[in-house]
Amino acid sequence: MLQLHFIDIAIIVAYLLSTVFIGYWVSKRASHSMQNYFLGGNAMPWYMLGISNASGMFDISGTMLLVSWMFVYGLKSVWIPWLWPTFNQIFLMVYLSAWLRRSKVMTGAEWIKTRFGTGMGAQFSHMIVVIYAFVSIIGFFSYAFKGIGKFAQTFLPWHLSANEYALILIAITAIYVIKGGMISVVITEVVQFFILSIASFAVGIIAMRKVAPEMLHRVVPAGWDNIFFGWHLGLDWSTLLPAAAEKIHQDGYGLFGFFVIMLLFKGIPISGAGPAPNYDMQRVLSAKNPREASMMSAWVNIVLTPPRYFLVIGLTVLAAAFYGPNLRAMGTNMDFELVLPYALGRFVPVGLLGFLIAGLLAAFMSNFAATVNAAPPYFVNDIYKRFINPNASPKTYVRLSYLASFAVVVIGVLIGWNVDSVNSVVVWIVSGLWGGYMASNVLKWYWWRFNGWGYFWGMVTGIAAALAMPRIVPLLPAVQHLLDTYSINMEVVIIFPLVAGISLIGCLLGTYLTKPEDDAVLMDFYRRVRPWGFWGPVLKKVLAEDPGFQRNTDFFRDMFNIAVGIVWQMALVALPLYIVIQEFDRAAIALAVILITSLILKFTWYDHLNEREMETDKEAALTRD
Repeated sequence: MLQLHFIDIAIIVAYLLSTVFIGYWVSKRASHSMQNYFLGGNAMPWYMLGISNASGMFDISGTMLLVSWMFVYGLKSVWIPWLWPTFNQIFLMVYLSAWLRRSKVMTGAEWIKTRFGTGMGAQFSHMIVVIYAFVSIIGFFSYAFKGIGKFAQTFLPWHLSANEYALILIAITAIYVIKGGMISVVITEVVQFFILSIASFAVGIIAMRKVAPEMLHRVVPAGWDNIFFGWHLGLDWSTLLPAAAEKIHQDGYGLFGFFVIMLLFKGIPISGAGPAPNYDMQRVLSAKNPREASMMSAWVNIVLTPPRYFLVIGLTVLAAAFYGPNLRAMGTNMDFELVLPYALGRFVPVGLLGFLIAGLLAAFMSNFAATVNAAPPYFVNDIYKRFINPNASPKTYVRLSYLASFAVVVIGVLIGWNVDSVNSVVVWIVSGLWGGYMASNVLKWYWWRFNGWGYFWGMVTGIAAALAMPRIVPLLPAVQHLLDTYSINMEVVIIFPLVAGISLIGCLLGTYLTKPEDDAVLMDFYRRVRPWGFWGPVLKKVLAEDPGFQRNTDFFRDMFNIAVGIVWQMALVALPLYIVIQEFDRAAIALAVILITSLILKFTWYDHLNEREMETDKEAALTRD
């Protein structure tokens, strides 16, 4: 355990107290109605929602993973977060945030009614989305719980276990989240983000001053500082740090080119499915209008990426340069998730350390707050209000929201207490849960014939397969031999395709064995959301009623913008990395790519936002008339 100076402790305590105060300060406004409590009354500006969303994504567990990946895989590690995939924000920016916000609903489950109506299939779909939302939110909660416990145990001065520290910090955060709702979450997250950003840039500058490029090259394998890759990873840690070589083999990332291709093929349909029913979806639904929802998603990329990667590369460079002997002494028991706390404690000076720890605690609190705040609407709005008491007072709904938030916290703590590591939760989320989610949620946007029963059975079979496959596949000798021989990642290459395939079969059987949704439901959805895709029969019926209706012809432009946007996003990642390792020629190239892609997106995406929403508003007015 590292010893914190009194100044650092005072900064941390002052930050925690001020956060609770802010949450209580805004809680009165949040308690007026469910709309205020869950969506901030749809009154918050897009740039605040974007910073809030970025702050929620700047989580401590994810940062620990990024640092450990950066240490082992070097700059090539920037492709590994496609596991989530990170470029889903580009899909949201280009078109999906606008489509989702046009629905004018409060939750992902409520959205089901706009797509599938109110029949029995829609009712079952509604139920499975609520279940999935709770399961995924608890999964993200456990992920945050494990990361903050590990981090706090290393730094904070009291002799408590990791789980005990996590419990204390969760209790502090829960006070203002449960009381203040969405408004409290956004305001505190904006403050937290600025604290964390200042500290992150400071760490990057410290790394630049302490570690010259020549010094870094002596302690990392050849190719570590190259963001590009071939078919094989090509990093030889065997003499410098054998534990790192073993981790590469265990992760199954040896065939790195094949791995990244699989991540791309996996990430495109997941991104096309839209956001999962968690805090990301809630920020989109909280925007004032579809245009601001799109701009919010773009803003997330701009404000999140540079500071986060300044911190990640700064800590990694410091650890690689100065902490190598300590890491080697750990032998095969090296826990790479501890690289972040070790680097912080060794190289960040008094005062700034307290500020940075407060910032990282802020990152945890932001992610946790957003996750907890995303859960109650599914219980209160989608279960209690819809099926039990639709005429209760606003105060009753808000009080039930307090209770639902508290229940999520208790369940998440109980599960997180028994989780082994941060990475184990990540693997389950990205390979299992999202594999079960993908097929139903892709088809719901782009195929008119897909109905509520197809959605329900696709989700059920997908979730069941997600729970079963990680236990079944490792028992197959042929599969295990393949994994060991070629260093292939089981979750990405085997489990995810199997789960997604089983879910797709469930979707198709559920759809074709039951009748289509009513024409009125499909036509209303199509007019309101205006998706592109396989909507021909519905379009004909809409045109029969309204010959002036303009169908969405933006498919090819949207695909072009997604391709440009992914390049833009990766350049935003590369720029701070090359700056901190002082490869200024490559940094200049990254900056040029950012400027060129930004200019392209200005003309092909931004300039068309108003045009799209004017067309949608016109169609909505005609529908009302």
